[in-house]
Amino acid sequence: MPYRKITVNPAQKPSTASGFFKGLLTRFVPASRAETKADLLENLRMAEQDGIVARDAYDMMQRVMYVSDLKVRDIMIPRSNMMHVEKDDDLDRCLDVMVESGHSRFPVVDNERDQIIGMLMAKDLLKYFDDEKKPRFNLRDLTRPVVFVPESKRLNVLLRDFRENRNHMAVVVDEYGSVAGLVTIEDVLEQIVGDIEDEHDIEEEESMIRVLDDGETIIKAVLPIDEFNDYFKTYLNESASDTIGGLISQTLGHVPQRGETLQIENLNFEIVHADSRRVHLIRVDRRS
Repeated sequence: MPYRKITVNPAQKPSTASGFFKGLLTRFVPASRAETKADLLENLRMAEQDGIVARDAYDMMQRVMYVSDLKVRDIMIPRSNMMHVEKDDDLDRCLDVMVESGHSRFPVVDNERDQIIGMLMAKDLLKYFDDEKKPRFNLRDLTRPVVFVPESKRLNVLLRDFRENRNHMAVVVDEYGSVAGLVTIEDVLEQIVGDIEDEHDIEEEESMIRVLDDGETIIKAVLPIDEFNDYFKTYLNESASDTIGGLISQTLGHVPQRGETLQIENLNFEIVHADSRRVHLIRVDRRS
């Protein structure tokens, strides 16, 4: 679909989000009004090809367009993968869960995962590192209210609710009111901006294979199997999967969770970092 380019004074910088989009639209305006999402995406694609819109901006605008098509069930962490604490857990148990998961928020359950009574924030445990306060620890005193959302809720609506209510996590329930999983604001934002790496991730510019100071070997799950074989002098099946993370997931029959281990040939694999959709980092060592 044709569009016409309009020259904009570079000094006229929009100062608000609304102004940003108005400024963006003045740079490429369809000659005939886009009637569908497909028309708009085609206009964006043409603008990107002509260098009017940067590739990163084009990718993000595409994802923004598709977010309204996704529902919570499409991105939630399944109930089986939820890290949680129980209402009667002591401080040591809560710390163990916090360290093991690396998360900052946890559902508090009453015996079963279907009975979620609130949420624990990891930062609320900090004051109990004082030995004088440790005996007074009671998880029920730290439990905060938790938000419940239906799994059919659209992501654009959920993101708006997160922002308006300043929530970062919600428990997902199915049509019968049973707990189906968990969703965080980070899960939603990743659908727009792409993967958000954290301190557990190896930086993109670093090698796929990293040997730590203590001798441990950490690899990225996207490491191709042929490169893995070359480095570790192994003969893993290169036809089974393209990457080592894919091979591990295929061998286990599910997306591995953090801390899960597996033995293949003479190697031990431990999942160091993973989310509900894929593995990120893996520890590798040879069996003695």
